[in-house]
Amino acid sequence: MLNSNENGFSEIIRARIVCASKILAIKFYNMTRGPPIPKLLVSRLHCIRRGQMVLHDINMTLHDGGAMILTGPNGSGKTTFLRVLAGFIKPSAGYLLWNGHDVTKSSIYELYKLELHWMGLKDAIKNKLSVLDNVEFWETLERKSGKSCKALEFMGLGHVMKEPAQVLSVGQRKRLQLARLLAIPRPIWLLDEPSVGLDREGVKLLEYIMAEHRRKGGIVFVATHIPIKLEDAMNIQFPPRTPKSKTLIDLM
Repeated sequence: MLNSNENGFSEIIRARIVCASKILAIKFYNMTRGPPIPKLLVSRLHCIRRGQMVLHDINMTLHDGGAMILTGPNGSGKTTFLRVLAGFIKPSAGYLLWNGHDVTKSSIYELYKLELHWMGLKDAIKNKLSVLDNVEFWETLERKSGKSCKALEFMGLGHVMKEPAQVLSVGQRKRLQLARLLAIPRPIWLLDEPSVGLDREGVKLLEYIMAEHRRKGGIVFVATHIPIKLEDAMNIQFPPRTPKSKTLIDLM
């Protein structure tokens, strides 16, 4: 028979063997499972509008915490690309995959759109509603509450939250749009010229909330003409688009 010391030694050896086996199993799993599926994947994407090629052979992948800056002259396709990502425009060719699923399929898009925040040049602010109501309205649609006041205060609008939105300046209206991003959390932000109208402090706030969003695993797309600090962001430079020469058929 084994004495108590021998029993204790055997238990230690057995525990170490079990632990080593688990470590080997985890390493084997990590080696064989392959790379993680990207959150968003765009493959050979094309978009033709009014007979002109606006987007040509765009490819990109983004994982959680990723960011992409879209730059280029006016009319080069930055906003069109954001609208394709949002599902407002269907690509003429190519794929847009979310977690490996084709978002052009209606059943997938219904789930995908719940992941998105769209912030365009049209601010969708109701002038007759108060500043606070303009954020709480969207919270109510999401069946959430409690973040509107904090979001407005963070964006420097706490002192005007009870005022009608029509009194806001251009920069304050932009801050109100950004407050919506904070009050209604969604993982994928599609931002079209988000810094337009903001002062220097406002741009710093924008850069901060984008960095925090990414730190929590969110994804950010930014179309901009103004340099924005977005660490380790990918970049797509859209070339100028040459208008197609009109033919007699176009004029008829």
